[in-house]
Amino acid sequence: MPSAEAVRKVSRLLEMSFGRPLRPKHMDPMSGLILAILSQNTNDRNRDRAFGRLRDRFGSWEEVAAASPSEVEEAIRPAGLSQVKSERIINCLRTLKSGDGTLDSLREMSLEEAEGFLTSIPGIGLKTARCVLLFQLGLPAFPVDTHIMRVSKRLGWIPEKASARKAHNILQNCVPHELVLDLHINIIRLGRTLCRPRNPRCGQCPLLEECPTGKRERASTAHG
Repeated sequence: MPSAEAVRKVSRLLEMSFGRPLRPKHMDPMSGLILAILSQNTNDRNRDRAFGRLRDRFGSWEEVAAASPSEVEEAIRPAGLSQVKSERIINCLRTLKSGDGTLDSLREMSLEEAEGFLTSIPGIGLKTARCVLLFQLGLPAFPVDTHIMRVSKRLGWIPEKASARKAHNILQNCVPHELVLDLHINIIRLGRTLCRPRNPRCGQCPLLEECPTGKRERASTAHG
């Protein structure tokens, strides 16, 4: 597990390279939850297309909850895995309808309680829950996607064979709360542009001197 100072240094280097991320547009928590479900195993463009089609097709989340899975599936087809996601969306909406029909009560909970509540809903994993908690509710939850997992392993922050749950636990405990949002966004930027799964651009990476994997790659290239 990295020290808080090591995390702060990486955050500073990323901010120097990419700048401070813009604050995401405000979205109500329920819409954020649906968006997070649609984002599973797809890119932002397809997610946003599916979300727009869903909102155009139905007038409210109540209408989505009352719809048939096939109707929702057709609307969200651009996001991929539409059958699975339609079932998850309907299940979430119907589950929450049995309460107050919103996620506003999460604002009164601790981070652990809110996370536990969301992940108790079938189909909602840690990443999805933490995206809602971070982006819609402003809680210091640190979601771990494939980019963050890859970068963190290369930095030596988490073990090479760490599961997604273990990665979430480690990073949640080592990232200072005030850095959670900016670091989350900037590590994803790094993963998409330079720290790619194959042929990473280590020579252009602002974290090269902090990254044991990058140093090995550079040494190997120099002696190759």
